[in-house]
Amino acid sequence: MTKRIVTLTLNPAVDASCAAYKVKPVHKIRTSNERMDPGGGGINVARVINELGGQSFAVYLAGGRSGDVLDELVTDAGVMAHRVHTRENTRVSHVVYEHSSGQEFRFTPEGPTVQAAEWKAALDFIELLDFDYVIASGSIPRGVPEDVYARLSVMTKRRGARMVLDTSGPALAAALDEGVYLAKPSRGEFAALMGRDLEDPQALEAAALEMVAAGNVDILAVTLGHDGALLATRDGISALQTPKVTAKSAVGAGDSFVAGITYGLSTGESIQRAFALGVAAGTATVLTSGTELCHKSDVMHFWGPLVQQLQS
Repeated sequence: MTKRIVTLTLNPAVDASCAAYKVKPVHKIRTSNERMDPGGGGINVARVINELGGQSFAVYLAGGRSGDVLDELVTDAGVMAHRVHTRENTRVSHVVYEHSSGQEFRFTPEGPTVQAAEWKAALDFIELLDFDYVIASGSIPRGVPEDVYARLSVMTKRRGARMVLDTSGPALAAALDEGVYLAKPSRGEFAALMGRDLEDPQALEAAALEMVAAGNVDILAVTLGHDGALLATRDGISALQTPKVTAKSAVGAGDSFVAGITYGLSTGESIQRAFALGVAAGTATVLTSGTELCHKSDVMHFWGPLVQQLQS
């Protein structure tokens, strides 16, 4: 029996979204299509894994009245979860789609300052769980050390499990120094990590192979936005072009990619087919508005042609 995929979200959010005809200063902006969803990297990943038919368990920090709202949203989304209570309030983010321009405005607070006892409690709880994969996804809140994901990697490897990482900056660098199974930076995040310009495709491929050869990661997936994604393993490089779609919102696309590729691997799919499933999930999410994520029917629609693209 496949074990549940555990996700960790240290800086979750109550994600609010709406639409307006035009966003302009001073004036009262009338909105429509309001919705609220549980957000933050690991929570989004858990939602998509469940949508694809997998089993997830989300561990997250949350505090205050906004944390209580997040709890309700997580429950309503059907995600099994454990909340670690924090003293400070959970952040509330806002996404506004502007009809007049077709642009999306994203307002993302920095979030609370987390106490040592709070983030340590999250790691301690994960150590009690039974899992094959743990996914650490999202930013590091204030008060949490930069090596927190590296510490999680040590514990995960000690358990004989696999760690998937989606973060950026010093937290990404520290975890890779320790070593993880799969990492998913964006091109910009990967370029910052390597300290060089990676806009040239050949430079990007060389840097990705360099990272894998160094032993920092077994699988490196670099997302390239509308240009698709790059996969690097010890067997070489693979690339996929994103299917041509009319995007409504990019919110959660990266998280959906992580969910798709990890779910695929957890069910025994090859790395190539799991990679294609990740791209399919990310693509399907941009079809939805605001903070809504992908639908399984859309993911399956894209998956087959993407697998064929890899084989051609």
